[in-house]
Amino acid sequence: MHPKPDLLRSAASAFDPVVAQTALDGLTAPRKTLPPHLLYDPEGCRLFDAITTLPEYYVTRTELALLRQVGPEIAGLVGPGASVIEYGAGSVTKAALLLEALERPAAYAPLDIAEVAVEGTVRAMRKRFPQIALHPIVGNFMEPIALPEVPRPLLGFFPGSTIGNLDRPAAIAFLAAVKQSLGQGARFLVGVDMPKDPAVLVPAYDDAAGVTAAFNLNLLHRLNREAAAGFDPAAFRHEARWNATHSRIEMHLCSRASQSVSVAGQPIRFAAGETIHTESSYKHARGAFLEMARAAGWESEACWTDPAQYFSLHLLR
Repeated sequence: MHPKPDLLRSAASAFDPVVAQTALDGLTAPRKTLPPHLLYDPEGCRLFDAITTLPEYYVTRTELALLRQVGPEIAGLVGPGASVIEYGAGSVTKAALLLEALERPAAYAPLDIAEVAVEGTVRAMRKRFPQIALHPIVGNFMEPIALPEVPRPLLGFFPGSTIGNLDRPAAIAFLAAVKQSLGQGARFLVGVDMPKDPAVLVPAYDDAAGVTAAFNLNLLHRLNREAAAGFDPAAFRHEARWNATHSRIEMHLCSRASQSVSVAGQPIRFAAGETIHTESSYKHARGAFLEMARAAGWESEACWTDPAQYFSLHLLR
């Protein structure tokens, strides 16, 4: 799950023409879709944090265990005095594990489009690592970002399998942009979720407690608030689907009946059973991810996986 939006606004925010146009662009397409960053308003961020603690959601606990296990190896390869640039910052725990493992890290720059996430990360890190220089960056990591002047070597960090929210062309473009912005001699540590039995995958995106369903349906509340929409969230249901052809989990909002919904004054028709595709989460085998990384100019320095082969950490250079 992830990438995140245009700067987060409070739940009380009014009509947002950018959100409204984004919604109209997606909902008037031949196959209705909405970009996943719209999922992450403040309530969406809260719900996603809850998802990461669910028993079905193996991703976070598997990645954390890997980071704890291989942190010393990462530190040995990166060397002392590194500055960490985290793309899509939000999980203080993961960044903290990495910073604790590194030898005398010099600086930490959390980059996220959600201002509230960056502010929260900085507050937590200031208490935990008072000796490390903090350089918060609010911006969309899919767009050109001016990085702060920090000591080298640089280590980019992209945890949580957020790379899986990007299709192959977008993932290669992102990896290439990071390669250019980090510059010569930098490394990039990327968390990648791997293909596995749909019996494990699907419940991770459709948990028994309904937290992921609430997360997905919250998008309709946001559109009601920020895009002058008239959605009845009860008229839609959450669906998680495994698409084996594209090796991805898809999240959809499925219309329970034929209906018309106004968005920014424009009627949008839904047939019974028609869906809005809200997010994809691609699952990459080791070789498939490395093909994309090489296409973007990176080479593999190391790769670690958990015993069940659920998740991988790639150190690129």
